[in-house]
Amino acid sequence: MMRGGIVSAALLVAAFVGIVDTGAASAAPVGSAASKGDARQGQRLFNGKGACAYCHGTDGYRDRMPPLESDTAALVARLNPPPADLRRPNGLRLKSDKARMKIIREGHEGTGMFPDPSLTDQEIADIVAYLAVLRREGPTQR
Repeated sequence: MMRGGIVSAALLVAAFVGIVDTGAASAAPVGSAASKGDARQGQRLFNGKGACAYCHGTDGYRDRMPPLESDTAALVARLNPPPADLRRPNGLRLKSDKARMKIIREGHEGTGMFPDPSLTDQEIADIVAYLAVLRREGPTQR
């Protein structure tokens, strides 16, 4: 499992600095926002395969970063703009699940949010379902 985390971190860094073709142009179209996602599976993806926790923190807590190689942690710390605090809905720019699904699939230009063509439409729907849980829980529950 740790090796997968290291590989994902390496892809994060490589995509951020532009030395890896992420394949965004050939990515599958974003699934319907009406797709039902599984928040429990989304949590596992958020903290694992999706590598969301690398920048947004474990379970969306920005002060609880997963173990990262020091160079990856330094890169994440320097992101400008910083990654969104997913537990503070008032500060989030994306207001629809369709927009969230698109950003996860295609990335967000001008930020460290890179495209992730490795996630299936169902996995993205699961992550989006988990993001709804984070917004409801807010910043203080642990």
